Amino acid sequence: MAIEMSQSSSRSSGYFDGQFLLAMPGMADQRFARSVVYICAHSSEGAMGLIVNQPARKITFPELLLQLELLPPEELIRLPDPAEKLQVLKGGPVEKGRGFVLHSSDFFIENSTLTIDASVSLTATVDILRAIARGHGPQQAMLALGYAGWSPGQLESEVQQNGWLNVPGDPSLLFDRDLESKWGRAVRLLGIDPAMLSGDAGHA
Repeated sequence: MAIEMSQSSSRSSGYFDGQFLLAMPGMADQRFARSVVYICAHSSEGAMGLIVNQPARKITFPELLLQLELLPPEELIRLPDPAEKLQVLKGGPVEKGRGFVLHSSDFFIENSTLTIDASVSLTATVDILRAIARGHGPQQAMLALGYAGWSPGQLESEVQQNGWLNVPGDPSLLFDRDLESKWGRAVRLLGIDPAMLSGDAGHA
C-alpha cells in the first residue's frame, strides 16, 4: 500500500498542494464530475491528489481490515468508534487497489507520513490502518482507494483551460462526513453561489 512521495517543499507560486480543486460544470471526464480533489503533492514533476467527496460503495473499513488480514474476525466487534465510522472513499482512477489515509497532523510515522500543511498529513502504509483499528490513530481521518495523478504541467494546463477551480484548503470541510454537499460548500468558500458557476469561470 506504500507510495513514494517526496518530502521536499513545493510551496512555490503556482502550485496547489494543500488546496482543493473543484471540477467545473464543463468537466469532460465524468469520473471527476462535481468532484472535490485535495491536492497532496504538486511540483514541477507533476501532481497527486485524492477525491474527497465520492464514497466507495462496495466496501467498509471493517471489511477492508478483514481483506488485508489486519484483524481477526472476532476483533471486529470491539473496533473503536472512529474505526467503525471511518469513511472509505474513491480517491481516484489511478491504482484503485492502493489505499491512502488523509488525516489530522496529530499522527505521524517516521519515513511514512507526508506533511501537507500544518493541519493535514497523508500516510499510505498499513501501519496507520492498524493504529486506527486499535484506537491509536489520528483524531480525524479518511481512507481513499486510488488517487488522481497529473504529469508535469498537466494540472496547470487543465486549470488554465477552466477545468478546475482552486480553493484554499479547509480541514473542517475536508474531514466533514457530508460528502454530497461538499462541492457546493467548497465553492461557497470563495463567496460564489454554486448556481451561478458556469463552465468557463476559472480561478487561478
